[in-house]
Amino acid sequence: MTFPHNFPFDPAYGLTLDDLQAVAPPEEPEDFDAFWRARYAAALAVDPAPKLKVGKIQHPNWHVVSLTYRSTGKFKIKGWLLLPKSGPVRRGLVVGHGYGGRDQPDLDLPVEETAILFPCFRGLSRSARAPISTQSNWHVLHDIDKPAEYIIGGCVADLWLAVSTLIALYPWLDGNIGYAGISFGGGIGALAIPYDRRIDRGHLALPTFGAQELRLKLPSVGSAASVQAYEREHGNAMQTLRLYDAAVAARRIAVPMLMAVALFDPAVAPPCQFAVANAVTRNLCKTVILDAGHFDYPGKQEQDAMLRCEFARFFAPHEARISSLA
Repeated sequence: MTFPHNFPFDPAYGLTLDDLQAVAPPEEPEDFDAFWRARYAAALAVDPAPKLKVGKIQHPNWHVVSLTYRSTGKFKIKGWLLLPKSGPVRRGLVVGHGYGGRDQPDLDLPVEETAILFPCFRGLSRSARAPISTQSNWHVLHDIDKPAEYIIGGCVADLWLAVSTLIALYPWLDGNIGYAGISFGGGIGALAIPYDRRIDRGHLALPTFGAQELRLKLPSVGSAASVQAYEREHGNAMQTLRLYDAAVAARRIAVPMLMAVALFDPAVAPPCQFAVANAVTRNLCKTVILDAGHFDYPGKQEQDAMLRCEFARFFAPHEARISSLA
């Protein structure tokens, strides 16, 4: 799959769907699980102490609340909480964002009876804090030479504390909370979901941080290009990135997943996306193939609408999901 473009490289990398479906996750470092289990334990020990404030956004179906909670390192995370104006709160959903950040919550998600938390991950948008850059090409490099302090690990903790926040506010949601994230948020989700049994399902679209060695080699734009430039100059990124490989983490996912991956993508190389999707156990995963990602293409609206229908079925209350399969 290819499209007319002005990039100095082929965002399809000359690969067919069969080629992409054969991409395997890389070998894992021996300390991978120990590293992430320790981080998860540290996150669980944090009281998120959520604070709510009535927001200015009005919507006929949702109460829109401004929210702040505490993450690891005493980092204050800001975002929004959407609560249904009718019906009970039967599910929780945490929604991540891409590397462009988030200016406001998505008021058009096709879910009901759900408390939806939209966090801004640390250093970005409403959770900006010096000296972390809000620009993706610098944010992705913050402490990349220090595996235990790399900014991406803090963002994963922010997701875990978002789950803790929903449970603090609605204890009955424990074990009935989903996660949805795209691109940067998709990679964060792949790293977080395997270690948090409170999350019962996930949707990852165009996930980044997969197959890190490939990510350093395949020409790209955006944050991946920034990491590649850093590695060429310093040569020490892989000591950290080997512990932050979304494809290695995805092998450990044990809950239902809805994946969306692209055949053509200049920002997140398709082999790296497919490495994440291919790592999830087949009987747990439904994979939607998109013609392109991070790119406007003919048929995009139709494919987006199809994925939206899949999203609605996937995150429907349990009884509705069973009915849709009958």
